[in-house]
Amino acid sequence: MRVLAVPCLSDNYAYLVVPDGQDTALVVDPSEAGPVLAALQRHGLRLGAILCTHHHWDHVGGNEALCAHLGPLPVFGHRSDLDRGRIPAQTHGLVDGERCAVLGLIVQILHIPGHTLGAVAYYIEPPGVVFTGDTLFLAGCGRLFEGTPAMMHTSLSRLAALPGETRVYCGHEYTLRNLEFAAVVEPDNHEIRWRRSRVQQLRDAGQPSVPGTMAEELRTNPFLRVEQPQVRRAACQREPALPLDAGPAEVLGVIRRWKDAY
Repeated sequence: MRVLAVPCLSDNYAYLVVPDGQDTALVVDPSEAGPVLAALQRHGLRLGAILCTHHHWDHVGGNEALCAHLGPLPVFGHRSDLDRGRIPAQTHGLVDGERCAVLGLIVQILHIPGHTLGAVAYYIEPPGVVFTGDTLFLAGCGRLFEGTPAMMHTSLSRLAALPGETRVYCGHEYTLRNLEFAAVVEPDNHEIRWRRSRVQQLRDAGQPSVPGTMAEELRTNPFLRVEQPQVRRAACQREPALPLDAGPAEVLGVIRRWKDAY
């Protein structure tokens, strides 16, 4: 299986997923149709399905144009978004734990609310890849537009439980900025400094920072490290009213508010 990152808008990624031996791909989060159509033509591919991680326009804005240009396509998203008509051209409503076959790939659905209530991740094993949209970024997490810190903590914990070698494909190129913030939260974390240097080299060369691995996230992403003493201390320094025995969801809430203002 190949995964091809397709830059869209100013900092979004759509992803073409191509099963081995096929000339048909699925696309994850096509924010706009033009770059996806160009990538399909460039690689000699047809489009067979659209997978949406959540309803925000910068992840689904290309759905209708792709369907108009290429003909009717199955469009997947969470069932709640189908019920509310929030994803353009959506045809399939998914639920947590469901396994669906798409182009011969077995895709496991993880409902991961927090950024939005209908956010889902798509986990494909083998080879072990996960598309997380705006819930889990490399070295960060999404804003809490519809969910709560407790929801986000539960969702991130589920993703963090995936095997360490799982390749993480997120919705935006935010990695350098996220690592800059992570270094403020954990200034003594050498893994953050090393990863930041490596990502800077990739970006300077015009390469995407995606994918990362879940093991890297566990070492460098403050939103997955809310039970680490240094992250907790940083949260307490940021908001002194935070109880010393605050739970991990409360710590995450502080770190997320801090990042919102960063």
